[in-house]
This record gives sequence, C-alpha cells and structure tokens, in this order.
Amino acid sequence: MEDLTQLSYSVDTLYFLLMGALVMFMAPGFAMLEAGMVRAKNTSEILTKNVALFAIASIMYLLVGYAIMYPGDAGAGAWMPIFGMLVGDENTTEAVLASGGGKYYSARADFFFQVVFVATAMSIVSGAVAERMKLWAFLAFAVVMTGFIYPVQGFWKWGGGGLEALGFLDFAGSGVVHMCGAAAALAGVLILGPRLGKYGPKGEVHPIPGANMPLATLGMFILWFGWFGFNGGSQLRMSDVGEANAVAQIFVNTNTAAAGGLVAALILARLLFGKADLTMALNGALAGLVSITAEPLTATAVQALLVGAVGGVIVVLSILGLDKLKIDDPVGAISVHGTCGVWGLMAVCITNPEATFTAQIIGTGVIFAWTFSASLVVWLVLKAIMGIRVSAQEEYEGVDISECGIEAYPEFARG
Repeated sequence: MEDLTQLSYSVDTLYFLLMGALVMFMAPGFAMLEAGMVRAKNTSEILTKNVALFAIASIMYLLVGYAIMYPGDAGAGAWMPIFGMLVGDENTTEAVLASGGGKYYSARADFFFQVVFVATAMSIVSGAVAERMKLWAFLAFAVVMTGFIYPVQGFWKWGGGGLEALGFLDFAGSGVVHMCGAAAALAGVLILGPRLGKYGPKGEVHPIPGANMPLATLGMFILWFGWFGFNGGSQLRMSDVGEANAVAQIFVNTNTAAAGGLVAALILARLLFGKADLTMALNGALAGLVSITAEPLTATAVQALLVGAVGGVIVVLSILGLDKLKIDDPVGAISVHGTCGVWGLMAVCITNPEATFTAQIIGTGVIFAWTFSASLVVWLVLKAIMGIRVSAQEEYEGVDISECGIEAYPEFARG
C-alpha cells in the first residue's frame, strides 16, 4: 500500500509539472501574439516586457506571492490574507503516507504550476498598454501585481479564503487569472490614454494594424496549445481512472470551446465588416478558451461549443464597444480576458449544477473591484513618481528606439 501511495504521488507530481511546463509555453504565445499585433517600431519593447515580466513574476511569487495566496488552514474562509514570505517546506515521505491521500503531489510542483499562472495574468496587461507606456513603469507595476495584487484575490478563491467559503466557482481562472489581468490592464489604459492618432476629434476610430499577422497567428496557436495545461493541470491529478477521464473531458472541452469561439467571431466579423477579419478570428479562439476556463469539466462537449461560441460573439462586440468609448487596447486583451472572463464565470451556472448566480456575481464583483482599485492606485503612484507614458516624439518614432535601443526589423525599417 505504501508503494502504491508513493507511485501515485510520483505520477501526479510528474503530471502537475508537465502541465505547468505547458502553461509556461503560453509565455512565448503571448509574446508572439503581441509582437504581431503591434507596429514594427514597437516590437522589441513588447518582447522585452514579456520576457522581463515572466522573470519578475517568478521572483516575486517565490518571495512573497505564494505565501500570501496559500496560507494553509489559517486562512480558511478569511478575507484578510496572511502576509508571509517564501515557499513552505516540501512534503516528506512520512507526511505523505500519514496524510491518507491528502498530500498527493509535491509542494514544489504546486508552486511551479501556480507561478506560471501569475505570469499569465501579468502578460494580459502588457498587450493592453502596448506602444505608449514606459518600460520601467510597466516593470515596476509587475512587481506589485505579481507579488501582492494577484495573490490576495487568488487567496480569496484558491487559497481557501472568503470567496471559496461563499461557494464561488472558478475551476481554472476565468476570474482569478484572466479577469484579474484584464482589470489591472483596464486601470492602466484609462490613466494612460489612447495611442496618438487612434481616435479622431468626432469620435471616429482609426484602425492601427499590427506589423506581423503570421507571428500573431503563431502566438494564438501556441496559447491554444498551452491552454491544455492551463485547464487540464487544474484537475491537479490523473493517477486513477476517474481523474484520467476528467482530464480527457477537460482537454476535449477546451479544444471545442476555442474552435467555437473562432468560428463564431469569424462569421460575425464577416456579417459586420464584409470581410473575414483575421484579428477577430484570433481573438475569437482566445475568447472561447477564456470562456470555458471557469468550468471546463462539468460541461458536455456541445455545451463547451456553445460557451465558446458565445464568447466569440462577445469579444467582437466588446472590442467595438471599447473603441466607441475611446478605450484603446491594441491587442484586444481587455475584451478577450475581461469581458469574456465575466461571461465564463456566469456560464458556470449553466454547466455546473452546484453553481449559484449569487455566488458567481459576488465573486466576479469582488475580484474586479479589488484588482481594478488596487491597480488604479499603483498606476497613479507610478505616474506621479516616474511617469508612465513616453513622450509624443518617442511614441512617433517607436518605443523600440527610446526604451530598448534596438529595432526588431532594422533592415525593413530602413528599406
């Protein structure tokens, strides 16, 4: 029996680590998507943000974030997090055997899986504030976001805090990860303002196309691929028949929702614009993925298709609506992760009989209110201390030159 317990522990730990590695692969997905959706003169800077934020997230979550988010039994049902430091002790063989199955994977595997989620939330912010934000202001915000803002609301749900006690359901993070990242991005965008030339004096919208659609498409496919780890890994284990079947269902639903979102967005774009808009199709797939993330297990494949398709419709309408409000989001991140994150949390009530609208609405409101308000304060402080927006001349020339001193496409730019 002890040998079987240790074998199960090893299998589940390996599974958890592999799923974490898949989620980590979403980091280049975000980098490629954003690099393709911005103009050529801003490519090196957006790539610098993406590689740096991942490193910052890894450090800050190690030092303080994980301890805040997972305080153990001391935080059960609480709203005030315990501000600790460093990851706790690793499980011992004796502790695993004595737990009666309660400890079924390595504590370090859990940390690794959680830290790549933090980086995902921060990656959402980088795309929304692209092309006009100062690099070091963004990185300073990343320190606070990944070390404190994200872990607090993550504690309320996944750390056993107040939202978990309330019955709020969010299986893999439509709210805890995606809407959280979008709320932080929205606060930054509102203070930052739109890019120069994006909106006319009479409210007209001037499209600013990205420089590299093949790169953006590659980024979307990498994110789609990594999402199997995002949702599948959130099952936490697969060492018995029931858990293995659950993971398989999650993979099917994740893939189906992405497909539904892409097709729905593509059709709606054709009806609205008379053209098959690739950017809307890319965002449609991501919208479907975000939408199903709150509950990828209990839905049937057909329900997952419908949840994803509704997300695909919502993201197109949301992108157009934000432009009407002059909220400039170069990659559509706020719509994909925020608007569709809200839809995904509400859709849980359709696919999971244990969900209640009351708990879902309260949980959605609490996560948004905390993240948006805390982020707004941090952005305002950064604006007062160091400024957050580059000058008009720097924006015109491209932030690659002013912020990084290196162009992504030097031959093309000079050709």
